[in-house]
Amino acid sequence: MDLQHYLQQVKEGGPLVEAITNYVTITDCANILLSAGASPAMCESADEAYDFTKLAQAVYINIGSLTKEQELAMLQSVKAAAVVDIPVVLDPVGCGAIPRRIDFINKLRSFGKISIVKGNIGEIKTLAGAETQVKGVDSLDDGEDAVEVCEQLAKDWKCIVIATGKRDIITDGKQTATVDNGSEMFTKITGAGCMLGALLAGFSGANPKALFEANLTGLITMGIAGEKATKLERGHLPGSFRSYLMDEINQVNFKTDTKLANYQLHQV
Repeated sequence: MDLQHYLQQVKEGGPLVEAITNYVTITDCANILLSAGASPAMCESADEAYDFTKLAQAVYINIGSLTKEQELAMLQSVKAAAVVDIPVVLDPVGCGAIPRRIDFINKLRSFGKISIVKGNIGEIKTLAGAETQVKGVDSLDDGEDAVEVCEQLAKDWKCIVIATGKRDIITDGKQTATVDNGSEMFTKITGAGCMLGALLAGFSGANPKALFEANLTGLITMGIAGEKATKLERGHLPGSFRSYLMDEINQVNFKTDTKLANYQLHQV
């Protein structure tokens, strides 16, 4: 797979991403999109989201700190995305711990198509109706049967499903890849998952006709950047790691980094 092609599309195309995300990580999400070459817009006004989304190339929806204003904006954004046929990335933060969020996700899906759902193993299993263990927004699931659950959810929702953990999983129900790139330091900072979700929206907006390949490339890009950041001086410390991560996202180049991509792809 030509990873560099999908990465270059982001850098050259500079896709505009409408992001309605949680307040804890909103700045990080904006910065990681900029680092990759995309253009972030955090428009969450319920009165503006519909019209603004029609100008964008992708939408990122993160329900981590859900407010009534955000709920209304998200519904309008998903509705507009369906009208102009752009990809929507959903990050179902906390859905395993707060049942009401499942109801809201179902409502979102009634307003338009979710193209990609990205969550930790616990969140994905919750969406699929499988047994799991969570602690707040974190998953305590060991990942057993995760691939099968992801593939079934992808078939049921007719979308791409991404489950993050020690080994990341991505599937569209027809093909599945596991990715072993990454760093333990992702667990030492707030918002690594949110940043990944925003990044995937950038890759999706730049490559709307190849969403599986684009999101796999985005997943690998994040993992390699994390590995490189960890190896830098003071990269083992959370503050330095966060800063280095932005730099390394900007510097990933698969003309030289292809050998660092650690993934396996197979047909379902």
